[in-house]
Amino acid sequence: MTIAPERPVAPGGTGPNLRAPTVGERRRSPGQLRATDVYAMLGAAAAALSLTALMFTRLLPFSGTVGFVVVAYVLFLALYGLLVSFDEDGPAVRDRIAAVVVQSLGLVMVTALAVVVIYTLWEGRKALPHLNFFTQDMAEAGPLDPLTAGGILHAILGTLQQITIALAITVPTGLLCAVFLNEVPGRFARFVRTVVEAMTALPSIVAGLFIYATIILALGFDRSGFAASLALSVMMLPIIIRAADVVIRLVPGNLREAAYALGTSRWRTVWHVVLPTARSGLTTSVILGTARGVGETSPVLLTAGFTAEINGNPFEGPQLSLPLATFEFVKSPEPTMIARGFGTAAALMALVLLLFVIARVIGGRGPGQLTRRQEHRRVRASRQDAERFAARTSAAANAARTSYATANAARTSSAARGPGANSPTAQPSPPRTPRRSAP
Repeated sequence: MTIAPERPVAPGGTGPNLRAPTVGERRRSPGQLRATDVYAMLGAAAAALSLTALMFTRLLPFSGTVGFVVVAYVLFLALYGLLVSFDEDGPAVRDRIAAVVVQSLGLVMVTALAVVVIYTLWEGRKALPHLNFFTQDMAEAGPLDPLTAGGILHAILGTLQQITIALAITVPTGLLCAVFLNEVPGRFARFVRTVVEAMTALPSIVAGLFIYATIILALGFDRSGFAASLALSVMMLPIIIRAADVVIRLVPGNLREAAYALGTSRWRTVWHVVLPTARSGLTTSVILGTARGVGETSPVLLTAGFTAEINGNPFEGPQLSLPLATFEFVKSPEPTMIARGFGTAAALMALVLLLFVIARVIGGRGPGQLTRRQEHRRVRASRQDAERFAARTSAAANAARTSYATANAARTSSAARGPGANSPTAQPSPPRTPRRSAP
């Protein structure tokens, strides 16, 4: 049995005194950063760098930048955990170390991305300011010509046509396959899912060789932008299917059950409930597939060929793309061609960013969120429904008044003629049986 503690008694009476608020440890948000955390992090970093420099220069025969960074990072984690353990217990120490590891890895990824982007822009700074770089092709320019001659218009056009054809093939096919994997489970669906997961790690050169062997060698087609689009489709399709499959799985089953309870068929449920709910995730899957296909070089190298002129027909003749143009330009020993290669890579990054923004604008709305045009259409439909209901109500009221007036007129004329007079339907009333009196 638990005994409750005695309550304090007021000095001047016999009643219990009000309990004073206890002063304990202040609440602290898990995401709050204290000064001690910053001091521990800075101290651990300084100590790790000092110890690593001492080991590499005085104590041990170590050398190399990568080894220095790895050893310094490991020492930093150990020292940071030691400093945090002076103020926190075991779970808090592990939480701090895990947070530092995750944040440091994120910082490394962002730094690597920033280095790649900045280095590409810096190396291509000589070619990007020239307008002819975006409005001309290399038909009349050679490796020794200055940057004021020639451009990458043919590569931009080829990339846009190839990725458009690839998206036209992979988006409906990939989404339909993802819906099939979720809505029609069975052995065949499990087999298809296994094949898709295996194709996710397919090397790009294998996809290019497959299209080269089947389309170009076996069927006799020439190298063209369409063959390159087929190779890109082989690379993009498993990415889109896998990502869309995961997104559709996340749709709550209650939405499907509610649609089925209303008598909706399976495919109408998929079209009107499942796909709109997963719209944002499906857009992300398409973006991932586009990012995989737009930067591929080896499949395009085997299937598209190389040309220095604009080829607007993707079904005939070789067609250049931005990744292939970057590869060909950078191979040249001439500084102007190398500058053109880095400028082409910068244009490719800008094109990818533009495609991502367009995809987000088109399909980035959340479930149930309507565009302005859809909202206007819904308001107009609501007004039309209200007008139709009002007209129907008015017609019903007029019909009721008309029938009431007709019935009154019939009763009035019947009363004027007298009860039963001249009525063809009047029948003589049956004789009444006299009532017997009680004995």
